[in-house]
Amino acid sequence: MRWFLAVLLIWPLHALAQSDTVLPGQLQLSVSVQAPQAQRYEREMVLITIRGVYRRHITLERLQQPDFEGFSWTQLGQDTWTDTRINGEKVKVMERRMAIYPDRPGRLTIGPFVHHLTLTDEGDDWFDYPVQSKPVTISVDPAPAQGADGWWFPTARLKVADHWSNTPDQLAPGEGVLRMIRVTALGVTPEMIPPMPDLRSPSAMIFPHPDKRLIELTPNGPVTHAFWRWTIRPTNGTSTIVEPFTLSYFDTALREQRTVAISAQRVAYGADGVPDPTARTGPPPPPATLPGWPVAALAMAVFGLGSAVAVKGWRPVGIRALHRFSVLDPAVRQLRQAARSGRLETVRRSAAALLRRDGPSAKRVQMLADLDRAIYAPNAPKPNLTAFARSFMRAG
Repeated sequence: MRWFLAVLLIWPLHALAQSDTVLPGQLQLSVSVQAPQAQRYEREMVLITIRGVYRRHITLERLQQPDFEGFSWTQLGQDTWTDTRINGEKVKVMERRMAIYPDRPGRLTIGPFVHHLTLTDEGDDWFDYPVQSKPVTISVDPAPAQGADGWWFPTARLKVADHWSNTPDQLAPGEGVLRMIRVTALGVTPEMIPPMPDLRSPSAMIFPHPDKRLIELTPNGPVTHAFWRWTIRPTNGTSTIVEPFTLSYFDTALREQRTVAISAQRVAYGADGVPDPTARTGPPPPPATLPGWPVAALAMAVFGLGSAVAVKGWRPVGIRALHRFSVLDPAVRQLRQAARSGRLETVRRSAAALLRRDGPSAKRVQMLADLDRAIYAPNAPKPNLTAFARSFMRAG
């Protein structure tokens, strides 16, 4: 009897849930703004959550966004659907997280979202039913006075890391070093990060590479990673200093303008400042004395016996020494052949290999720097590779 009464009580509710009549409170859609009363500047991230609470079975759905007049926006991942209980009643909850950016100051309105739902009636027939949220208005202030670089850069969190491909003050002769600065900012999209700065040095060639920017979507907002890269090479054959620079940004958590300083860095060849191993630092050694004639006679006997043993089965191997002549040196041949055929990268690689093998030479280092300038500098004339190879060998 109790089971029968329970069925009688539940059955009207079940029939109503599958009817073409939608009662108030069965389908709700709202838009909430994180910290709605907080001060906001233009181009500063505003997090919003679109939330739907549904007490009906949904067959199909499509969420329509407003035009976002006066805003830029990005969606932070896919919509989430969960089953939960509210006041003991089982409901379906849909959520979408978005980051919007006011394009101008003033009072801006987020238009209504429309959730187009397909429901089922008592005859299992489908029918469409739209659910609409209320518009939301926020106040936006003009951006404050910008930093020294003139770039308005609001971010909730900023990290700057400085990486070098090699130890910058221990380079091989003629070698360059790659510097990469990684900027990670929360709450910004890639175009909001400032342009890559110009590195400066009084005596170095600096070749900037195209910057690379990646975006990662998180529930707390987009995280953008910017990679700034330069190849740096001293031009004076010894060392140079890469000057410091700063990066200004507005901390949206602390509500203040801040500056990150990237310190200066010395870039040098490893031979610079290394003591000469042949230099004498201690007291002079005692004078040498020659042994008497008995010791000399014994040495001659040992030398003769050793020579007789060594000559047995001897084959001439001195031909390898001829490779040290420029005509027979394979490294020199490779340099000249690459120059004649116009292979620029092979010429650069062969010249650097000769410089490492034969030891540092101020004239060769300068010639290699001039070649790099002709290769990488904009609007530079094409280098004469044959003349470079000939002059490079004469400089050795």
